[in-house]
Amino acid sequence: MPWSFMTLTKWDQTWWDQWGPIYREAFQHGAKPEKVLRSMLDRGIASLHAGLQDGETVAMAVTGVSSGHSRKRLILDYMAVRQDHRGQGLGHRFFSQIRDYAVMEHHAEAILIEAEAEDTEMNRERLRFWIDCGFIATPYVHQYIWVPEPYRALYLPLKEHFTLTDGGQSLFQDITSFHHRSFRGQ
Repeated sequence: MPWSFMTLTKWDQTWWDQWGPIYREAFQHGAKPEKVLRSMLDRGIASLHAGLQDGETVAMAVTGVSSGHSRKRLILDYMAVRQDHRGQGLGHRFFSQIRDYAVMEHHAEAILIEAEAEDTEMNRERLRFWIDCGFIATPYVHQYIWVPEPYRALYLPLKEHFTLTDGGQSLFQDITSFHHRSFRGQ
């Protein structure tokens, strides 16, 4: 089964028409509206990625770069595999290409994600997936004011010098800053 990975840095409605259903299926609550995603790409603060199997889109992701204080970190804002293709190793395959993208295109020192921290079976499965991808879960649980569920930051070091000196609070500074930039001008 031929597999390909593609990245868009400019909005393309034709591709979004294929990728959007995966996004909406996986993120029924808490997803950024399409107009926000479009604005993020138009302003150059995000990229869209897709994994295609036999030419058919089976995975999608939204990433952005948090940079400041002479550091670069890739924020993996959303990642999903189409529900009817889960359990086949495609999520790991797709993520490995996002990891390679973070290193080659952005020279990122780490990849950051946030995952729901409530103790549910679904959240435990997601956490296991990310840890299996090499992520390290932090003990700090963050409560946003605009969503009811708490989140935990996870990070994947990409460079030897990357270290975390707190329980994860500093990672949420980068993640929150990215979210604020996402909604600016909306």
